This record gives sequence, structure tokens and C-alpha cells, in this order.
Amino acid sequence: MKLFTGLVLCSLVLGAHSRWFSFLGEAYEGAKDMWRAYSDMREANYKNSDKYFHARGNRDAAERGPGGVWAAKVISDARESIPRVTDFFKHGDSGHGLEDSRADQAANEWGRSGKDPNHFRPAGLPDKY
Repeated sequence: MKLFTGLVLCSLVLGAHSRWFSFLGEAYEGAKDMWRAYSDMREANYKNSDKYFHARGNRDAAERGPGGVWAAKVISDARESIPRVTDFFKHGDSGHGLEDSRADQAANEWGRSGKDPNHFRPAGLPDKY
């Protein structure tokens, strides 16, 4: 009986341990997806394309699994919070950039929910992206 209990306990610990590593791997790959979307956005330098790249990065990361969803949310929230702080020092509490930040967050949510990022794709954006 002790052996059986020990085996069950070990399998539970190892199973949880394995899921933790899986989550970390998904988060790492999701962060790479977010970075790739950001790099593509910078490279494309195409007017009105930022929402598309927000949605694409979040969708790609979310497809990795729960770790990817978590990474996409953390990165997106941080990215949208930092400009709000710097805008406050530049412009005071004027709401400068708040509307754009909300639109970016809507695109982030769109992508994380698995919807097609091409909804935000601007006409004429090269097929490479």
C-alpha cells in the first residue's frame, strides 16, 4: 500500500512539474511571437498597420497554449501601460494617446481570442507580413 501511495504521489508531482515546464515553453515561444510581430511592424513601417501587428502577435502567441496567452497579455499590458506613464509626464492628465491605447488593447484581445488579425490589415500592406 505504501508503494502504491508513493507511486501515486510521485506521478502527481511529476505531472504538475511537467505541465509547469510546458507552460514556460509556451510562454517563451509566445514571447518570441510577440517580438516577431513587433519586429515586422518596425520593418514594414506602414501607415495604420499597428493594430494588425498587435492582433497578429497576440494570435500567434495564444496559439501556443495557456503560456502563450499569458505572455501575450503580460507583454501587451506592459506595452500599453508604459506609454501612458510617459504621456502623463509629457502632457499631464490630458488623455493624450488614451484612445489609441484602448484601440491597441482591443486589437490585442481580438488576436488572443483567436480571431483573424487580417480584420485590421491595411490595404496595400505587403504580403510578406
